[in-house]
Amino acid sequence: TCLCINVIQGYGLTETTSCATIMDAYDMSVGRVGGPATACDIKLVNWEEGHYRITDKPYPRGEIVVGGDSISVGYYKLPDKTKEDFFEADGKRWFKTGDICEIHSDGVVKIIDRKKDLVKLQAGEYVSLGKVETELKTCPIVDNVCIYGDSSKQYCVALVVPNQSHLNELAAKNGITNQSFDELCCLPEMEKAVLRELFEHAKKCKLEKFEIPAAVKLCTEVWSPDMGLVTAAFKLKRKDIQERYQHEINRMYAS
Repeated sequence: TCLCINVIQGYGLTETTSCATIMDAYDMSVGRVGGPATACDIKLVNWEEGHYRITDKPYPRGEIVVGGDSISVGYYKLPDKTKEDFFEADGKRWFKTGDICEIHSDGVVKIIDRKKDLVKLQAGEYVSLGKVETELKTCPIVDNVCIYGDSSKQYCVALVVPNQSHLNELAAKNGITNQSFDELCCLPEMEKAVLRELFEHAKKCKLEKFEIPAAVKLCTEVWSPDMGLVTAAFKLKRKDIQERYQHEINRMYAS
């Protein structure tokens, strides 16, 4: 609006030379990434573990696999990883994206989940970490969030970078004053207060009870690419976040 230009959304990965889908300039819908680009093909593959199948109604769902001349030859000096994610079929080279989508009746793709974000809890429930994070990020108290699930436990926990102004407001509501942002993040009372906010917000978003984190750690650091906790596109680096906050994760599960 500010620059008086039209913006359309697309989808792709480094491994597919960025090319996969692009929206039509006249498509006014939101939350979708367009149809396949002319330089590549897209097909869906069933993901039984996550209960996504190409026979699903009203729209076929599954893992996006991209094929064509734009697909990379593999990962540099990582033959095992290359063999895992790339394959040859129908005279083309294909890449398993790990992204889950549904294809609408007009051929447009909508990303709905992430395969590698799935964790199975002790009772057997599957939790899509990315799905829960997407919903909780719409909570005003949250600037960023990473959900962690231990398959030997019955619940998930959350690492939350709180919004400073909303955290101060929440502290005032709970009778806590004259505390700095760092001090507020360390208070058990504030962790409980934020957890209550997340619980109420999660219920509004219709998350299942087992998807809602049962413990929270308030992080004072803003996660940035310089810290190595998110990518340049600000996607979470789960392994790095886990390693950095492993002590706090252990504390949350111990409590």
